[in-house]
Amino acid sequence: MRLSFLQPLLDRPGPWATVYFDPGQPDESGAKRRELSVRQICRTLEQEGADKATAEAVRGHLAGLSPADDPAGRVLFATGGEVVLSHRLSRRPQEELACWAPLPRLAPLLELCGQDPVCLVAYVDRTGADFQLREAGGPQDAGNVEGEQWPVHRAASSDWSERHFQFKVENTWEHNAAEIAEALAAAHEESGADLVVLVGGPRERRAVYEKLPETVRAVAVETEHGGRAAGSGSPALEEAIEKARQDSLYRRVEQALDRFRAGRVGTDRPTDAVEGVPAVADAARQHRIDTLLVRSDGPDLHRELWAGADPDQVAVRRTDAEALGVGEPLSVRADDALLRSAAATSADVLVVPFEGTADDIPAGGLGALLRWTYEPSPA
Repeated sequence: MRLSFLQPLLDRPGPWATVYFDPGQPDESGAKRRELSVRQICRTLEQEGADKATAEAVRGHLAGLSPADDPAGRVLFATGGEVVLSHRLSRRPQEELACWAPLPRLAPLLELCGQDPVCLVAYVDRTGADFQLREAGGPQDAGNVEGEQWPVHRAASSDWSERHFQFKVENTWEHNAAEIAEALAAAHEESGADLVVLVGGPRERRAVYEKLPETVRAVAVETEHGGRAAGSGSPALEEAIEKARQDSLYRRVEQALDRFRAGRVGTDRPTDAVEGVPAVADAARQHRIDTLLVRSDGPDLHRELWAGADPDQVAVRRTDAEALGVGEPLSVRADDALLRSAAATSADVLVVPFEGTADDIPAGGLGALLRWTYEPSPA
């Protein structure tokens, strides 16, 4: 899961109002419950110390939300009398949450926005392709490419002129497949998609697949369901895309844990993975986190850290934060501080499963894979 959408929060001082809001049902009784819920949220924020301007900004934004537009709800981050960021959730919160704290409350995002891979779907035929991006906010258009439109259909005759025509058809197919592959590779790089799904006829899919760069081919899969033509979508296609996304996520988590187990050592030797709040905070200060590993039931997620205005100003002790140049260190939750740091450095975030022994998962529920070999700081 990438947290790049949190960028607007990173250069604003707090404290912050954070609200995870479920708009309820789109009926009259749902509207009444929604009104009561908004009142309670704003009352909670004011009781926890939020200024009236920020509470009113939250109230106005929540009042404008519609269950039809946001069926799973939204998360709001507000400070200084302004809603700085409003982001759609992919899963309904089991309980609404409203809090006023030095940092935005980020940990619930891991469950409510999900970590489903960003998927680039290519609907291909002999003349071109349409691209669609699938992510938490729903499908969105990602462009298209049109190749040569003629000739693309074979003739039935075995006459010499017709065989020559068929040769031209084959050339057109190959040319168009190459153009589609080039455009798909560019769309993949631009979108940062974790997965590519090729939809269309078997020959067209295979021709495009074989012309993709190796880096894109490594994350590409094909499905026999659906096509480019209007009306060719089906439940089977949707199931195939969802299965591809879940398989991709499973592989990513397993590969990350394999790398974590291989890179973790119990000595002071340089290592490629760390675990526990002190070591992960140390890596965050040095911008070394490639992937932050979080187990959502980990006991250390709510452990105290000391933080400054910059996302890399995190320390286990207040005096350590002061040594970083933080004038008035803030007492914050470890998960919120480290997720903020991950967002600032474009690190990936993976939720690891509850199952496993102490050798399989990060101690305390927090670990990190590192961008380069890590030499622990002196104790």
